Amino acid sequence: MKGPRPVNLPGIRAGLRLAAALTLLPLLTLTACGSGGTSATTPAGAQAPPVPTDDPVAAVRKVDSVAALLPADVRKAGTLRVGSSIGFPPGAYFPNGQDKPPAGQDIDIADAVAKVLGVKLERQDASFETILPALGSGKYDFGSGNFGVTTERLKTVDFVTYINDGQGFAVKTGNTALGKKVTDLTQLCGLTIGTGAGTTFEATLTEQKGVCAKAGKKPYDVKVYSENAATLTALQQGRIDVIMSTINGLRYQAAQPASQTTFLGEFHRLDVGFAFKKGSPLTKAFQAAVNELIKDGTYARILTKWGTSASAIDTSRINPPEHT
Repeated sequence: MKGPRPVNLPGIRAGLRLAAALTLLPLLTLTACGSGGTSATTPAGAQAPPVPTDDPVAAVRKVDSVAALLPADVRKAGTLRVGSSIGFPPGAYFPNGQDKPPAGQDIDIADAVAKVLGVKLERQDASFETILPALGSGKYDFGSGNFGVTTERLKTVDFVTYINDGQGFAVKTGNTALGKKVTDLTQLCGLTIGTGAGTTFEATLTEQKGVCAKAGKKPYDVKVYSENAATLTALQQGRIDVIMSTINGLRYQAAQPASQTTFLGEFHRLDVGFAFKKGSPLTKAFQAAVNELIKDGTYARILTKWGTSASAIDTSRINPPEHT
């Protein structure tokens, strides 16, 4: 990929929470608070995009040879605790409210892996930034939340990959200032970029802010938001020029006509994986389970269901090197 590569990229961040109703932003009333946080109000009757009706996970069965790779105590207990970051479609979101089960690509893949392994998942919703530190303490057996595999993270966390995603940009439909694709951060010079607080996107933009000065251009400005409600509202109201988030999330959002956003292509790709504490005895079993799903076609059906087939991997790997 042309252009400067982000330095010390901490990985994909799914923390921009696209409440599914936000893809219908022009139909909703959203109120953004100050830097301390955001709030949003949704009129009665606002609906999230419907969940695809295909259910590839239903037919998945336990594979004894794969389940045998689990530690004996896990096989005996029959459950695994997963710290799950529920963000936005198509990865993981609440289509029917937070009191109802989540849906999405990450949910389906995790559930299918659990069925191959013959265990049940005890899903605990958690904010993205709290999951990786909690793995070391034993609070969760593994984490799920569109975690990107990076050199920095590999120092303290093990990964089992299941998809390839990354960073991208989106603008309000009709804004042609950036052309059709962002390939170099100097294209953002002089603009205001909105992204999630504490995310990998914020880190990348902060670390690379000097590229504009080196190019003799006006620096870009970064505004961070704790909820994507505020980010998307700011874009629609012209307070920011562009959003930086995940490739699949922004592509999915742009496919919802009411969101009035245009996806500006892929900027940086990363493998995405289930996260484990360093040295976890679960990784080989999870890798074998993902590869079983790839082999029997379930994996392809899940990605087709959520429109993410372009992010498919050929085989699951444990701790692959970060993409360059």
